[in-house]
Amino acid sequence: MITVRQIERRWEAKTFDRLFGELLTARPEAALRLGIDVSRPICSAALAVIRLDELSQSHVPLYSKLVKSIVAAQEADGGWGDLVTTALCLRALLCGNGAGLTIDRGLKYLADLQKSEGIWPNVPIRRMPADPYVSALILYQLADQPRFRQGVRIQDAAAWFAANNSALDDETRQLWSRARIRGRFGLPAPLLQPILC
Repeated sequence: MITVRQIERRWEAKTFDRLFGELLTARPEAALRLGIDVSRPICSAALAVIRLDELSQSHVPLYSKLVKSIVAAQEADGGWGDLVTTALCLRALLCGNGAGLTIDRGLKYLADLQKSEGIWPNVPIRRMPADPYVSALILYQLADQPRFRQGVRIQDAAAWFAANNSALDDETRQLWSRARIRGRFGLPAPLLQPILC
């Protein structure tokens, strides 16, 4: 597992694809298709913030550098280029109960792109067909976050997956299963407490 020092060295050396790969190792997302350009520093920054938070290292100077990079990379529409990267960036910013306009804009971006059936397209164009894999990844990253749950039609998404589970490919079904556990779908409301990043 990658250490804080290794994250810092890779970030300073600008070896973003290597950093991303090392951060992804041993994570549930590792065996799955992410479909993003991993050479973009923003993807590495988001995963690094998530990892530092998991290690209880949000106090190290690198953490604030990475958060600033994520905030600076937000586009005018509120997203970070694609839906998967946006979900990763939002999860990173929501670590440690993050708040602010950047998060609000990112959540609105995802809410605006959510399709009527409850899931998201594979690219940030609302009229594109829904993509169960991208939707499962968004839910895996964010379904445990109360602000996300309030901003999107979470029950519509869960209902879509429940109705279409048998038609999902293996990777999407596996990711949805993890998202379901992480988001505690189907549990009574008192049990739906936020889970730390």
